Amino acid sequence: MGRALWWGLPVLAVTVLLLWWASYVTTIAVWELRNLTPWLVLAVLVAALAAAGARFGVATGWLGLVIGLVLGVGWLVVNSYLQDRDYASAMRVVDDPVPGLAARAPYVVGEAQAAPNLGDVTGEIVDITYLPDTDRFGTLVERRGWLAGYEVGLVQEVPLGSNGRSTQRCAFDLDAAGARVGGWFGHNLGRRISAEQRWVRFDERDVYVYCAGDTPMVVVPLKRQVGVLTVTERPAGAAVYNGHTGQLTVTTDTASIPGSTYPISLAARQREGTAAVGGFADWWFERGGWDASDDGTNEDNNSEFTLRYTNGTSSAYVTPLTPQGEASSVVAVSTVPTRHTGLDLAPMTVHRLNPTWSSPEAVVALIKAEYRDACCWNGDEVFEVVPTGGTTWTATIGSRQSIRYRVVGRGQVNGREATCLQTAEGVLIRCAYAAPGSAEEQELKRIEEQKKQQEQAQQGQTGDLGTLTDQQLADLNTRLAEELSRRLKD
Repeated sequence: MGRALWWGLPVLAVTVLLLWWASYVTTIAVWELRNLTPWLVLAVLVAALAAAGARFGVATGWLGLVIGLVLGVGWLVVNSYLQDRDYASAMRVVDDPVPGLAARAPYVVGEAQAAPNLGDVTGEIVDITYLPDTDRFGTLVERRGWLAGYEVGLVQEVPLGSNGRSTQRCAFDLDAAGARVGGWFGHNLGRRISAEQRWVRFDERDVYVYCAGDTPMVVVPLKRQVGVLTVTERPAGAAVYNGHTGQLTVTTDTASIPGSTYPISLAARQREGTAAVGGFADWWFERGGWDASDDGTNEDNNSEFTLRYTNGTSSAYVTPLTPQGEASSVVAVSTVPTRHTGLDLAPMTVHRLNPTWSSPEAVVALIKAEYRDACCWNGDEVFEVVPTGGTTWTATIGSRQSIRYRVVGRGQVNGREATCLQTAEGVLIRCAYAAPGSAEEQELKRIEEQKKQQEQAQQGQTGDLGTLTDQQLADLNTRLAEELSRRLKD
C-alpha cells in the first residue's frame, strides 16, 4: 500500500498539473460535462435506486432501477423546461409597434459579391457578417493549409440602390498572426483564448472581422456557463485578435469594439426560450410562445436578422415570429440588441403585431402576381422578407449581383393596407392598393400630376428649336428616338 501511494501520488499530482496547464482541453471538458449534467443526474438516480433496491432482493433491485430511470427521464424533461424559462427571463411582451428599422442588402447578396472583390486571394471564405455600425458586410477568409491562420479580411458596401460599392481589404501578417478558429495546435485561436481566460467558449457563427485601417481585427464574442443542475449560458465579453501583431485581448468591456458583440447564437437561444412563456403544460403541449417563421423565401435565413434602427442609435437581431403549431402567419417580432453591456442576458422584446402579417411565402406569391414586370420573368428572385418597423415588412427583388426593387407592405396581403413597389433606392413606383387618404395615395397623386405637367411642357415644345433649352432639346431627342424605335418594331 505504501509503495502504491509512493508512486501514485506523484503521478496524480503531475496529471492534475498537466490538466491545469492544458487550459483549452480542461475548458472543453468542464464545459461539456456541465452540459451533460442532466444525464449525469439520470445515471446517479438509476444507480442509487437500483443499488438500494438490490439490498432487499433482485426484484426490488430491478424495481429501483425502473423507478430511477423514470425519475431520470422526467428530470431531463423538466430541466429542458427550466432552461427555456431561464432564457425567457429577460423577455418582455409588448403591444407597442416595432421601432423603425432600416432595410439592407440580403445576406445572400453580400455573400455573392464578396468573392469577386477578393482578387488574387487563394483562401476560402469562412464567415460573412453584416456590420450594422457602418452598414457594411465583413468577410473573413481562411488561408489554406492545416498549420495556417486567416489570410485577409474584406469589408464591402453593398447598397440597395447604388452602383457605387466601396471595398476595403486588410491582410493578415501570416507570420505574426497565424491563428484561426478551429486551427491546429498552436494555430488554434480557441486555445489562445482559453490561455487568456479559462472556462469561456464561443460559437463559430458569432465570429466576425472588421478592418481598423489596414489592420484586420477578428472579434470573438464569448459565453460562460451558469447554474448547477440547470446549466445555461451568459455573455462573457469578447476576444479581439489583431491580424498584424497577433496580439489577443480578452475583455468584458465591449463598448468600444465595432460590430455585433452580443453573441447571435445566444440571441437565438433566448428566442427559442419563448416556448416557456406559459406554464409547464403549455410548454409540454407546445401551446405557448412562438417559433421563427420558416416558410417561403426566408427558409435558409429566417431568424436573427441584423438590422439598424432608423433613428441611428443602435441595431438589433430581429426575428418574425409565428404561433407554435401549423399556423404560418407572422403575429409578433422579437428584437435583441446586438450590443450589450454587462454579463447578464440582453433584454429581448416581443412586439405583438396588429394587424398580423401573412406568411413570407404568401408575400412572395403576392409580389409575383401583382408586380410581374418586376419579378421574376428575367431570372430575378425575391430575397429576404424582413420587418422594417411598425407593422411594415420589406422584400427585396433582384439578382445576387444587383438589387433592383423593393416591395413594402403592411399586414395581410389580402387586407386593405398598402402594398407598394419601389425602386431599390426607395422611390415609389406604384401600389397594388393604396388606402384612401394614405401617404402612398398622396405620393402617387403627386407623381401623376408631375408626369402630366412634364407631358404638357413637352407638347408645347414646337416651333423654333433654337428657343429650346439644352435639357428640353435632350428630352425631345429621347422622345424622338423612342418613337422611331416603336414604329420600326411595328
